[in-house]
Amino acid sequence: MRVTFGWGPTEAAVLARDAACLVVVDVLSFTTAVGVAVESGTAVHPYRWRDATAVEYAAKLDAALAVGRSEASPASPWSLSPAALRAAPHTPRLVLPSPNGSTIAAQAGQAPVVAASLRNPTAVARWLSRQGYGSGALPQSSASGDPRSLRSLAVIASGERWPDGSLRPALEDLLGAGAVLSALRALGPYELTPEARAAATLWEATEDPVAVLHDCDSGRELYEYGYPQDVAVAAEVDTSETVPVLTDGAFLEAP
Repeated sequence: MRVTFGWGPTEAAVLARDAACLVVVDVLSFTTAVGVAVESGTAVHPYRWRDATAVEYAAKLDAALAVGRSEASPASPWSLSPAALRAAPHTPRLVLPSPNGSTIAAQAGQAPVVAASLRNPTAVARWLSRQGYGSGALPQSSASGDPRSLRSLAVIASGERWPDGSLRPALEDLLGAGAVLSALRALGPYELTPEARAAATLWEATEDPVAVLHDCDSGRELYEYGYPQDVAVAAEVDTSETVPVLTDGAFLEAP
């Protein structure tokens, strides 16, 4: 089983065709927000659009709806802000719209989806290893015996979007994916693709990832919008043991 790395929803859809498991990384801020909410016991339902259909979807599930950061209020305190979610009252179910992370989760098809961030890369890697993902324990049969036909574990950096909708690679997501891949590589023999090895190596070579997160484009953008606390939460490197796994449409803590 190979461990692959890719960018954004389009590549996620391609890699998911042969993936035994898909790990989505959206550090600022979808997967960080998912981790914070799941830690508190909330089932997080990802949703691709923040529009009237999200309101209908939340009502159907009898769930709270996360609004845009600037739209949060005492009556509706849940948003994509990890810091706001940490301070908000507990809700058993939360619909969390996100055009990047949620879209990638929706592209996975039948493959399990794991939400990873800089807060839980080691926990995610250990869980994947225990499940046999990426270790060669779950090979797909092949008449040719070609190792390229074996099912893969795919780690996807979400990235951001330019105004025209095209992918904007985001350094924080590359680092988050690299942290997961590096932790996997440290656990034992894995067949990382060259792209996956490069992401892992970048993480290992980054001397101060917390400073990088605060100073990268997305981090500075959140500072400018008045949400530096979201960067601070996302920069809590390897502090969480929670592994959110998409189960029946919602991210729940893995056993």
